[in-house]
This record gives sequence, C-alpha cells and structure tokens, in this order.
Amino acid sequence: MMRFGEKFADYEIVATLSPQLSWSHIIELLPLKSDEARIYYAQDILNRRYGVRELRRQISRKAYERREIANSALTEQSAVPFNAFKDPFLLDILDLKDNYLEADLKKAILADVQKFILEFGRGFAFAESEKRMPIDGDDVKLDYSEVGIR
Repeated sequence: MMRFGEKFADYEIVATLSPQLSWSHIIELLPLKSDEARIYYAQDILNRRYGVRELRRQISRKAYERREIANSALTEQSAVPFNAFKDPFLLDILDLKDNYLEADLKKAILADVQKFILEFGRGFAFAESEKRMPIDGDDVKLDYSEVGIR
C-alpha cells in the first residue's frame, strides 16, 4: 500500500482508476519505472478491458516503449497519427524459426491471424485469404491476405 501511495500520488488519477482497476492490475503496474508508462498501461487496461494476464503480456512485450519509438519517428506533418502503431512489430507470436520462407510466414499468419492482428491494436479486421476478384472479366486470386480498417 505504501508503494501504491508513492507511485500514484496524484489523487485525481487514483480517484479515476481505483474503481476500475483490480488490485492485481495495480500490483503489476507498481514496478514500472515511469509514471507515463503506468498511466499508459492503466489507460490500456480500461480501453481494451485487459485482464491481468494480458497486462503482463503487454508489459513483457514493451508495448509502451514500442509505441514511444514509433511516435519518435513521426513528425508534426506526418499523415500517420501519433499512437497509431507499436514499432517494431514482433513476429515471435508466430513461432517461426530463424530461417523461414515467405510461404512459411504467410502460413503462420493465416494459422494465427487473430493474435497477429491484435498486435496492431484496435480497428483492424481480417477479411479473407486469397480473395477472388473479377478484374477485366478474369477471376483473379489476390496473393495476400486482406487486412483493413473496419
């Protein structure tokens, strides 16, 4: 409780978060080094309704740090909004070996597409793999899976 009082000294933040976060969530947030990281993960818990297991996963995968790296590469004139992506994308969720072929990558993505798309964050959906499209009277099969904004 003393560490909680030290790390979350701002009453307004505590009053906003405490009714919405479990004590288990708070325990996971306490060891984080910066106030900004704690606030980021706390907001992420609220926005995405993370359980403690998913919060641990996000912290271990350094979601906050990756977002900060991605934001640092953007300029004020950029067409990409801040906080849009975590960078770089970690493909370890696909469980590929060091030397993999493009076909292996495609197969792994299709086999576990939900985990892959969740890495991008909210607002993405899987449409179809190798979608058939009529182009100039011919039936063409698109080579890549379609990922688009809902």
